Amino acid sequence: MDTVPVIDVRALVDATSSLAARREVAARMGAACRHNGFFYVVGHGVDVGLQARLEALAREFFARSEEEKQAVRMALGGRAWRGFFPVGGELTSGRPDRKEGLYFGTELPPEDPRVRAGTPLHGPNLFPREPEGLRGAVLDYMAALTSLGHSLMSGIALSLELDEDFFATRYMADPTVLFRIFNYPPGPEVDAEGLPVWGVGEHTDYGVLTILKQDDAGGLQVKSRRDGQVRWMEAPPVEDAFVCNIGDMLDRMTRGVYRSTPHRVLNRAGRDRLSLPFFFDPSWTAEIHAIDSPVLRDAGADDQAERWDRQSVHAFRGTYGDYLLGKVGKVFPDLRAEVL
Repeated sequence: MDTVPVIDVRALVDATSSLAARREVAARMGAACRHNGFFYVVGHGVDVGLQARLEALAREFFARSEEEKQAVRMALGGRAWRGFFPVGGELTSGRPDRKEGLYFGTELPPEDPRVRAGTPLHGPNLFPREPEGLRGAVLDYMAALTSLGHSLMSGIALSLELDEDFFATRYMADPTVLFRIFNYPPGPEVDAEGLPVWGVGEHTDYGVLTILKQDDAGGLQVKSRRDGQVRWMEAPPVEDAFVCNIGDMLDRMTRGVYRSTPHRVLNRAGRDRLSLPFFFDPSWTAEIHAIDSPVLRDAGADDQAERWDRQSVHAFRGTYGDYLLGKVGKVFPDLRAEVL
């Protein structure tokens, strides 16, 4: 597949749609997951006004002074792992990314048992005082995408010939929801040594499903293997569409039949690029196992030797929380020492 497919998921989000219609959408999603792990979704039902409001507020935040942004820096978020990081503050494969960002997650009060227990990545968010309205927009957006995430996972379940609620009941009744707003500033494409300066370097996502809103700047690239050849294909913006991709844990669950595909970002637009990835993942305490499905009898080969990090997702044993903590500590090594 030389392009990322566009899939109308209206039947999955419309409760009145027929099972046949939902299965048709699911079949297209399954094909995309097998071929390259990426697809666009349209007909998703997420309010365009909410999307526009959040994007405008995000741009307003990133246009503020470094001092104002540092008022909600991640070090102040403690074990909840929330807040702002500056350009170069996040690493991919040990190299700084050229992006700044805000980290959010499920909003939890101090009395929540997980917060009281000091569970990492659980707690309240750090919202800046200005721009006014960012808090409400973020929480509304996360609620809308959580609903969409459940709908899309029902389609993935159908594509695997499972009950539609398979993931909702077994793995994602209490999903781990992480939301990022990234700003990629413009700059030279290579450094003084002639090496590429990636907005974010080659990587795969950690969990099950990523739902990405990107602006019109472009720059997202997806790794493709075809006829033994490796190439990088563009995933340009599509009007009122989200880019979806599957992560390591769905790769693990499907025995490598559905692949978590490497991707990266190179901002060539000559202006800031805004990206809003929403990670819809298993419950923190969910034990991750391979799924028993007739669709998965022809398991894919372990691609450890070809993976960007040379790690096998199929060798992993434990909870999703275990897997996630092992990954995020490498992204912010200094912060890990401080708060985890």
